[in-house]
Order: sequence, then C-alpha cells, then structure tokens
Amino acid sequence: MTAKTVVSFAEVADLASKDLGFSEWREITQDQVNLFADATDDHQWIHTDPEKAASGPFGAPIAHGFLTLSLLIPMWSELFDVSDVQTKVNYGLDKVRFTSPVKVGSRVRMTVTITEVSEVKGNGLHLVADATIEIEGEERPAVVARFLNRFYK
Repeated sequence: MTAKTVVSFAEVADLASKDLGFSEWREITQDQVNLFADATDDHQWIHTDPEKAASGPFGAPIAHGFLTLSLLIPMWSELFDVSDVQTKVNYGLDKVRFTSPVKVGSRVRMTVTITEVSEVKGNGLHLVADATIEIEGEERPAVVARFLNRFYK
C-alpha cells in the first residue's frame, strides 16, 4: 500500500495531477457477495450460487459490479484525507464502467489520480479523481470511474 496522503484544506488546490498510489489488496468473499445480494435484493445465480456459477460463463461466482464499486469508499479512505475540514461529501460519480468481472476469491485494489480541484460556494473545494479498481493477476481492471468529492472548511 502507498502511504496515505493527508493534507490541509489550503493544500488541496495544489493536488491536481497527483497520483495517490495504491490501496491495500482486499479479497472478495462469498459472504460479502451474499450480504450484498441481501442488501440489494439481487440474488442472481452468477453471484450467489457457487455450484451453478462454476459451470456458468465466468467459471465461478462473481461479485456484483456495484459491490466492487462500493469498495471505492474504504479504499479511498486508505489513500486520502483532508485534515481540517468540517464536512466531507461523496458528491457523485461520472463515467463509471465495469470492465471485467471479479470472481469470488479474487483480490482487488484501487489506484487514484486527482485530476481537478476547483472552488465551490460555501467555502468548499470540488475534487475530481480518476479511480481504477484492479484485479490481482488480471490485465483488465474491474472498475474505472471518475469520483467526485467536496470538502468544506
């Protein structure tokens, strides 16, 4: 894992084009997939039936794309923080793509580059980050997304 970048509000503006490095690897477990299926009411067999999924198109059960995407939050927290703000907001996502399935038992990690920083009303900063969630040993990433954040002093 890359060392966490922690900056003050005043330093955020200088981060455009900064590569934050890699998060820790995280294993995708069948228990996680089943819990996500329960939370989202998406019990499709390619996710929740390991026996049937073994003979399916991916050769194993796979994580829901949105489960993999949701890991963006804890992996982001491993890589970046602003120390002296009152409010931190996940503002949204742009250009999200699920480019490769994540088989249960695989490990994923995220790499992030901050691409833009701009001011917003209310003494805030809007930060745009390009995030890629990689699958260990795979050429294609699992998720590519533009992640939007706001920080208010």
